[in-house]
Amino acid sequence: MEKEKTSYQGQMHLLQKDMMGRYFERVTRAAEAGEGKAVYMLISGNPVELIQAFDLIPVYPEIDALQLAVKKSALPFIQKAEELGYSMDNCAYVKADVGLFLGDRKTPFATIPLPSLILCNYVGCNVYLQWFEHLAEYCSGELYNLDIPFLRDPSGVPSKEDIVYVVRQLEEVIEICERLTGKKLDYARLKAIVSRSSETGDMWSRIKALTKNIPSPFDAYFDSVTMMAPLYCLRGTEEGVRFFETALKEMEEKVRMGTGPLPEERFRFIIEGPPPWPYLRTFRDLFSKWGAVAVASTYSTVGGLWEFGFRHDPNHPLESIAQHMLQWNVTNRNFLQRYQQIRRYVEEWQADALVIHSVKSCRLFSAGQGDMREYFTKELNVPTLLIESDIEDPRYFSEAQLKNRIDAFFESLEHKKILHAGAEAGGAA
Repeated sequence: MEKEKTSYQGQMHLLQKDMMGRYFERVTRAAEAGEGKAVYMLISGNPVELIQAFDLIPVYPEIDALQLAVKKSALPFIQKAEELGYSMDNCAYVKADVGLFLGDRKTPFATIPLPSLILCNYVGCNVYLQWFEHLAEYCSGELYNLDIPFLRDPSGVPSKEDIVYVVRQLEEVIEICERLTGKKLDYARLKAIVSRSSETGDMWSRIKALTKNIPSPFDAYFDSVTMMAPLYCLRGTEEGVRFFETALKEMEEKVRMGTGPLPEERFRFIIEGPPPWPYLRTFRDLFSKWGAVAVASTYSTVGGLWEFGFRHDPNHPLESIAQHMLQWNVTNRNFLQRYQQIRRYVEEWQADALVIHSVKSCRLFSAGQGDMREYFTKELNVPTLLIESDIEDPRYFSEAQLKNRIDAFFESLEHKKILHAGAEAGGAA
């Protein structure tokens, strides 16, 4: 089968490249010239609005690690961490970041500053705690672990006590930031930042809803990652709002024109799990050749589930930041809630299939995905493919193996479509 030509580079991609370039320039200035103080955080449900309010620089070790993978420069850092005693089974994000951290912190995209505050916004992954505790041992940055209770109620709604518990911790973070910066929190400014986060979340939700159209105007997995970086690094800023205004306008225009990321959309699928960053384009092409477009993805919700109704509330900034961390991101949800999320995608986004990309070095997130496949295949009769590689470590990526699995899966889907079309034609006759 001939490879489909992909055509997805638009104004949004160019703007994102320019914005993130400036962001990493600011990060580098902090590292090399001491212009600003860095706060390390994790992506899932982070309180970046508080950090923006103090003009501190949000730095995300996960983003640094994935950028190393995208630039195909992660393996030496991973091996350096393994030489120090980190196991091959440890999270590859952690190893790449530790290897980077213990060197000169220079990368192809930026020089990463040492942290003034290591803010572990623990959400759903106990590796996060150990990762940031290790970083704290390797430098003089202050460590604060935000303890985010797991969603225990079957309704998926946190209790009032949980919200109060998280808000009290956010108030302690404010005190730390005031001490680091020598200035008091400007509450009015925080409310303005949270208001911009609300605008951003609303536009992001509207953008993601556009993939319900046939054809989808963009790929909700491979193109969503372009929008996720501004969503996390620049949320709450005027620049971030302008980016999403541009992205929304561009995607709405694609809907009006009836165009998508591929010449023909033949299959619509949902995908669970993060991508293999060292081979992102290769991985995309394995689906593109079949005319397969991801119309929704769980990975695009690791930092927030805005498409299901969440909006930051500028009138209650700390409470809404707490709700974001507790309730509105996929990593703090149990498996049944993840099933419900994917089921909504399959039904509301009219998907033909589910693809589960299991991450070899992330057993905490990948555990149970076999049961997930069984549930969607046998209980809901949704064609489901489970494949495995890694987010960071190139040693775990086998293009030939993935190609064989993906080709066989879509050949089967294509055969079913032909049989279905034949049955409909026969019934009409």
